[in-house]
Amino acid sequence: MSINRIVVAGTGSGVGKTTVAIGLMAAYKALGYSVQGFKCGPDYIDPTYQTAVTGRKSRNLDSWMCSDLAVKEIFVRGCQGADVAIIEGVMGLFDGKDPFSDTGSAAEIAMITNSPVLLVVDCAGMARSAAAIVKGFQVLSPTVHLCGVVANRVGSEGHYELIQKAVETECGIPVIGYLTKDERLCMPERHLGLVPSIERGELKPFFDLLSDTIQNNFDLNRLYQIMGSETIESPTVLFGTQKRQESKVRMAVAMDEAFHFYYPENLELLELSGAELVFFSPLNGEQVPSDVHGLYIGGGFPEEFAAALSVQKDLLLSVREAIQSGMPTLAECGGFMFLSESIKTVSGEEYPMVGLIPGKVKMHTKLAALGYREVKGMDKNFLIRPDDRARGHEFHYSTFEPTGESTSAYTSSGRRGTKQEGFLLNNLVAGYTHIHFGSAPEIAQRWVEQCMEFKNGAIQRI
Repeated sequence: MSINRIVVAGTGSGVGKTTVAIGLMAAYKALGYSVQGFKCGPDYIDPTYQTAVTGRKSRNLDSWMCSDLAVKEIFVRGCQGADVAIIEGVMGLFDGKDPFSDTGSAAEIAMITNSPVLLVVDCAGMARSAAAIVKGFQVLSPTVHLCGVVANRVGSEGHYELIQKAVETECGIPVIGYLTKDERLCMPERHLGLVPSIERGELKPFFDLLSDTIQNNFDLNRLYQIMGSETIESPTVLFGTQKRQESKVRMAVAMDEAFHFYYPENLELLELSGAELVFFSPLNGEQVPSDVHGLYIGGGFPEEFAAALSVQKDLLLSVREAIQSGMPTLAECGGFMFLSESIKTVSGEEYPMVGLIPGKVKMHTKLAALGYREVKGMDKNFLIRPDDRARGHEFHYSTFEPTGESTSAYTSSGRRGTKQEGFLLNNLVAGYTHIHFGSAPEIAQRWVEQCMEFKNGAIQRI
């Protein structure tokens, strides 16, 4: 497969790479291209912007959670039918899992996908010094190809021209365009109302402004010409060459403003393994659908909608009864919180939840956990066994306070050591970790097989 592609990376977090990436997607879309967006790392929010702008489902490319071959396969699958692929980086270009390698960084994704890098530099308060910054990024890793630069937060067109001359003379690569210090161009705050705002189209005027600005201030034809376009072969480590199996079981998936954090590959691997996915909205009071054999409650923002969820008594009862019936269930982060006894907000209100997990969730104003996790299952974990390994990510502002004895679901290892995490009860696996099935694709097949057992009546009620 051959497609024009580029990684939009930054010198660090907060330099404007998301604004530039989204703007480029909007601009090329307005020019008639079919644009596929990708996000480096485990982020769920930026792909929401990308999906809204391009009209195509954005996908994560993470070289720590998934193997290089899996990343390449996800990339090629995502690009089918597109003209341009724009990959948004994470943090700074070379920032990843640790300070000693490119593992998990945008630089590594650029190398895996054979994509050149467009470097976004915050140029406020500098001119020639911008060339020194770009030069440093050029020489740190000769295997990463910087093909162009974007000057962000310049004071004027004249300021931009100074930066352009300095960088192009000293570094030998083009400065493709610029954005000024314009507050209207700042990405909207990534508050918890982001998703419904996008779905209602409230951010369309902002996307249109970005598109117009990029078209006026960037040389998009030149950028298109210097994008990578070499043929890239697709491995078959996740999806193989097999066709999607005929549906064997039906699996309910919670999907709404409160629960929507799912890697597309997780859902697609379940479908490939023989699951028919049936989506329902807990926030709207929709009960677990009838005649389903599995339940998936992903992450999201249940704390933001705790009041609305708490009054859906029939819904809460249906979830509790489904799990108590022995239905094979995975609940991740927000789903784990939802199954607890209650959620207490930062303002002190406490709202009852499903009440199946013995403990309460308390929200905080500061991050409680952030980082990659490698997990292995505890005994009787039907998804991940004690000798298995899967990889994922934690990101949450809440803590879980147990009110009784329980069995952990995983042994979880991260930068700060190893701990037991989550909750295990019969066919319920719940915890804070968001698992990427691309790290252990056998999870999907195992889950479908367990759902078949449930469908055939071989699983006992709790």
